[in-house]
Amino acid sequence: MAIEAWYMDDSDADQREAHRKSPNEPCDIQTLTKLGVLSWELDADNHETDPVLAEIRKERNYSYLDIISVSKATLPNYEEKIRSFYHEHLHTDEEIRYLLDGSGYFDVRDSQDRWIRIAMKKGDMIVLPAGIYHRFTLDSNNYTKAMRLFVGEPVWTPHNRPMDDHPVRKNYVQQFYVEA
Repeated sequence: MAIEAWYMDDSDADQREAHRKSPNEPCDIQTLTKLGVLSWELDADNHETDPVLAEIRKERNYSYLDIISVSKATLPNYEEKIRSFYHEHLHTDEEIRYLLDGSGYFDVRDSQDRWIRIAMKKGDMIVLPAGIYHRFTLDSNNYTKAMRLFVGEPVWTPHNRPMDDHPVRKNYVQQFYVEA
């Protein structure tokens, strides 16, 4: 089953809740693709020898990886870190995450500045393009183990919104916010 995504409600409830509108307003994979978001379903149990992952890494030049576990037991200052991940930001490079275990949400902005919530689970890999406004949170399970991939040396620098004048953001808008 492909990743599931939907437009978020405006509730101030816990960020780890689903935040579905009522009635639910799904977001299809084609809409995410138009925003530059790519995704795959991979074999997380065999990630070390998975030929599909190896091919993706080769094609996209992902030369560096590490693995991070995010939970109360594994992440110092857990609550503070989770809140910091949830600040809206962009990066100057792609953000690539492959969930090896657990679950969580990536939220991305569409061209009308609405939040789209993308549910991630074990085996899901996502690529967010440089310049897209986004944020991350765990879901109510409070656990994920993720592979982070990079082209070259890792860069984790978030640039908090507003960054509309940043060259990477301008390039993103020009490339993906094309009127139909």
